[in-house]
Amino acid sequence: MQQVRFLPTLPSLLAAPETPLIHRDISWLQFNERVLAEAKPDANPLLERAKFVAISASNLDEFFMIRLASLGRSIAAQGRLQAGKDAEAPDEASTYRHLSRIRSNLLETIAEFGAKQVEALELLSQDLESAGIPLVRQARPGDTSFQMGQLLFREQVLPHLSPPENFSLLKMGLLENLQLGVIFPRGQFFRVPRSVPPLLKKEGRFFFLDDLIASHLGPSLNIEGEPAIIRLTRDGDFSVDLEKEDPESIPDVVRSSLSTRERGRVVRVQYLGPLSEKILQQSLSHFRLSPSQIFPAPGSLCLHGLWSAYAWAPDELVEKHRLKHQPIRPFVPKFLTESSGAFDELKKHDFLLHHPYDGFEGFVGWIQSACDDPHVAAIDLTVYRVDAVSPVVAALKKAAAQKCVRVVIELRARFDELNNLRLAEELRQSGVQVFFGFGRLKLHAKIALVTRHESEGVRYYTHLSTGNYNSATARQYTDLAVLTASQEIGHDAKLFFDSVCRGEIPAGFKQLVLAPTQLHRRLLAHIKSETQAAKDGKPARIVAKVNALVDDAVIENLYQASQAGVKVELIVRGACSLVPGVKGLSEKIRVISVVDRFLEHSRLYYFEHGRALYLSSADWMPRNFFSRLEIAFPIQHPLLYSYLTEVLIPAYLKDSTKARELTPQGTWRKVAPKPKTGPFRSQFFFAELADQAYNGTPLE
Repeated sequence: MQQVRFLPTLPSLLAAPETPLIHRDISWLQFNERVLAEAKPDANPLLERAKFVAISASNLDEFFMIRLASLGRSIAAQGRLQAGKDAEAPDEASTYRHLSRIRSNLLETIAEFGAKQVEALELLSQDLESAGIPLVRQARPGDTSFQMGQLLFREQVLPHLSPPENFSLLKMGLLENLQLGVIFPRGQFFRVPRSVPPLLKKEGRFFFLDDLIASHLGPSLNIEGEPAIIRLTRDGDFSVDLEKEDPESIPDVVRSSLSTRERGRVVRVQYLGPLSEKILQQSLSHFRLSPSQIFPAPGSLCLHGLWSAYAWAPDELVEKHRLKHQPIRPFVPKFLTESSGAFDELKKHDFLLHHPYDGFEGFVGWIQSACDDPHVAAIDLTVYRVDAVSPVVAALKKAAAQKCVRVVIELRARFDELNNLRLAEELRQSGVQVFFGFGRLKLHAKIALVTRHESEGVRYYTHLSTGNYNSATARQYTDLAVLTASQEIGHDAKLFFDSVCRGEIPAGFKQLVLAPTQLHRRLLAHIKSETQAAKDGKPARIVAKVNALVDDAVIENLYQASQAGVKVELIVRGACSLVPGVKGLSEKIRVISVVDRFLEHSRLYYFEHGRALYLSSADWMPRNFFSRLEIAFPIQHPLLYSYLTEVLIPAYLKDSTKARELTPQGTWRKVAPKPKTGPFRSQFFFAELADQAYNGTPLE
């Protein structure tokens, strides 16, 4: 990797001194700032702003549970390594110091982010009040809002509280991950069950749970003094290697491991109200924290609950004040919901689905028709995250009585483990053959296969997607999927399922590209091919759309491609370690991020000279390349290829409303509209295309 002494403004952002890679965690925090920026008054309708405040708060919780916890373990391990070496071991000492600096930078950035959350919440509260759906924060006794809050507290909070305990750090340490605790000045201590929602509603008014507790718990129980409310965040990053486990015991192994998350090491303490200096200092020692890991609440400890305000607001107010974006009208091709017409249609051509602009109902209809079709002999499907009440699952359970139905479930999908454990048991009771991820690899591929007996013999129909088979998130995330009757892809899909169900890593694909065995090498080969084409004086271009770009080898090869003259355009939603636009290093690289109404989740890789175009479940991260089973699938049909390269990619790159561009200094700036064309918003453009049934495009 080249050195970057010529980047004097970047050292605090870099992953290692003099290396042109922005630290992934710092870049992720920049992404979360872009999320919170969508809560500004001029950015979105009012309730959409509330949603973005909630998302940014939930994102930060997970960041502490996973990334900060992981960095803390790395620092501790490096410290132990350094302690076991002679004083003459400069490498370990340098690494330890740099990791410690990175953590200090992260915690400092997070503290600054808290001030931005407070500001966003204050503006949001004012505007909710003006719109007639007040978020009650500091009502005075005698006010109608105070009386409503008191009644709400006594009805929906107080019955769930256990009798008070005498406070001690040991009892504070019994709080589960993200659970609230309440400390009164005279030592009474309450643990608030996590089943109590963070936002409550009464007669059109919203109340944060911690505000209700602060105002009404003491008076309701005749306890004197103003309480302090605390919240612990714990290390939630646990791994389960299933390589040596009996398949029948895997659910029990995963279930027993979940307690690690609830009782993991404390990585953050948050507080609201007058927490005594004595308790603060004792907490530092007891939980082995630095002062920078203790945070005052950014206005509330329950910001994540604002999702409920988005869902609960009365329809008449939403319409009157235009509090949300107008609902989109998803396009659902009729042939996908017909009993057998989908199979005849797919023999003619592949079909592209762009969710949520194309309704997930199309995929559901296809699966249901396969379940009802007497000619369908088998259905195979992977599950990473699925909705709790899923029409896909219901159809598969029904079909299991007449067909071979195999479902491969990844029980280690972070924060969905319990849901997937319940699903596995439910499917097995219905006669579905259930298999699990295996070994150290998480199953992240999104693939469904229908095997059908037809007059000419057995025929395969395959659905491949960048996103989960989840009808709820399919309305909130953008994803791309392909339905195809390609028999080469079908045979690859059959090989995939047969191998995974035997507990083997699939091999021998003709069309699909698998991680961890092929994908990383294939991508590097494509980048090198474009690089060579540029050196030979031929047009060369790379476009990638991913959620994260942090793989060192991929970035190094993209730098080399840029230096050879390849035009590189990257659409990276979240963390991006690559530094674009640096003279002599990355002048030909542009990086944008689109944060808008829907969470950008689709992944696309395009290599123009080689005419190679893939969709994939994999981001450009080491974990996706080497620790997960991922699939990249080629776009073979010329009309789909044309639409993606001539319509979809240009639309993202043209966005001048919600796109932000990464600068050579490692900061992000808004993309300015072009004077001749004016502002352009890619997500609104895609919704309009779908509403017009893609008239005038290659998909017409």
